[in-house]
Amino acid sequence: MELITVRSGQRLEMMDITEKVEEVLAKSGLNKGACLVYVPHTTAGVTVNEGADPDVSRDILERLSQLVPRKANYHHREGNSDSHILTSLVGSSQFIPVEAGKLLLGTWQRIFFCEFDGPRTRTVWIQPIGLR
Repeated sequence: MELITVRSGQRLEMMDITEKVEEVLAKSGLNKGACLVYVPHTTAGVTVNEGADPDVSRDILERLSQLVPRKANYHHREGNSDSHILTSLVGSSQFIPVEAGKLLLGTWQRIFFCEFDGPRTRTVWIQPIGLR
């Protein structure tokens, strides 16, 4: 397993980490299997979605903010209940197939670290699994 560090600059942000995941995969020598990308935080997640048009990420974050508003009748005293809910909706891991040493992502797909309580410095765990 390898850890990478991600630094967000905004409270809500989607950051493309595909190249970092590809670098870890290349160093691992994995030929066939899968790559686990896991975010060990309760207010950040990871997703796979379109990376060609930055408006997609913006649309996702805007809609999520509408679905789960920052200010609501939450019980959690830290004031970041929306961040916890968003993380539960998006998820904390992705499992991406690997073939011939490459991530099997679709043409437009990218891997995004999703910050819901930034700005912060976060850790992402990457674990290639399979045959060399």
